[in-house]
Amino acid sequence: MSDGDYDYLIKFLALGDSGVGKTSFLFQYTDGKFNSKFITTVGIDFREKRVIYKSTGPDGTSGRKQKIHMQLWDTAGQERFRSLTTAFFRDAMGFLLLFDLTNEQSFLNVRNWMSQLQIHAYCENPDVVLCGNKSDLADQRAVSTDEARELAEKYGIPYFETSAASGQNVSEAVDVLLDLIMKRMERCVDKSWIPDGTVRANGSTNPDISEGSDGGKCAC
Repeated sequence: MSDGDYDYLIKFLALGDSGVGKTSFLFQYTDGKFNSKFITTVGIDFREKRVIYKSTGPDGTSGRKQKIHMQLWDTAGQERFRSLTTAFFRDAMGFLLLFDLTNEQSFLNVRNWMSQLQIHAYCENPDVVLCGNKSDLADQRAVSTDEARELAEKYGIPYFETSAASGQNVSEAVDVLLDLIMKRMERCVDKSWIPDGTVRANGSTNPDISEGSDGGKCAC
């Protein structure tokens, strides 16, 4: 895809405590590489990637292909940057919430991040995928799979154990989040939550994203 040749611009935000591997996770997703020498993110940064999304109907039939330009925003996890980070919440359509499987405190703080999302995101029930990162460090693990799954089930969100180092489940987690966002846009009658600039009217796709909607209200 050339610059500007896309149907939707989708913004995701990576959240979590400092040091959980957000920058490495996004770098692995966009570049397919692992860099162990990343320094702590100061403020906000972002990476981009173009993908083809193909929707699947309730009956399993494939829909039309959509060209997606993804902006993946990388946020600072430190408390002193929290006000800057939350300012970006409302413009994001989906959230990758990461914790470090070798750091129990980062897992306990997932509840705080979810509370912040419920306050500052586009609605009280935004699309979130929880990622237990650094799964490759099995001998240092401090959080069990059962604990993490139980928390994810409490919030009703998908859970993946990921490794920015090996690439395990990195693409899968982002793909699931993208699918949640696209399905939300298809079913929502009220489009006011969708940020300006998301739909490209000059793309090959009809910008009426309510096409095929079942008439139900947004899950917000």
